[in-house]
Amino acid sequence: QVQLVESGGGLVQPGGSLRLSCAASGFTLDYYSIGWFRQAPGKEREGVSCISSSDGTTYYADSVKGRFTISRDNAKNTVYLQMNRVKPADTAVYYCAADNGPIWGSRWTEMDEYEYWGQGTQVTVSS
Repeated sequence: QVQLVESGGGLVQPGGSLRLSCAASGFTLDYYSIGWFRQAPGKEREGVSCISSSDGTTYYADSVKGRFTISRDNAKNTVYLQMNRVKPADTAVYYCAADNGPIWGSRWTEMDEYEYWGQGTQVTVSS
């Protein structure tokens, strides 16, 4: 059964750090581009980051560039999102998504590009 499971969310203070994990089962993550998306209450889901399956090219939203880092560990079939210097505006449910193949350019932000989605993990940035 194909499944993506996010974990690592929780409550963190502004300026703190958090690492989210996206673990895949039922398929090999190596062959998939993995995107991280987030959705805050009352707002549209937006792309946060993506790592391509082809050459490992990474993409970031301007709002998180320099603070967040996406990476993958193929041996563990897991993709990570390291969140540093978090802000209250980062508060959202974070989802990982998988696309079967490489992603090029701005297509990484298109939700319909992705075949599989996780259930989401809540990140709350508050003091």
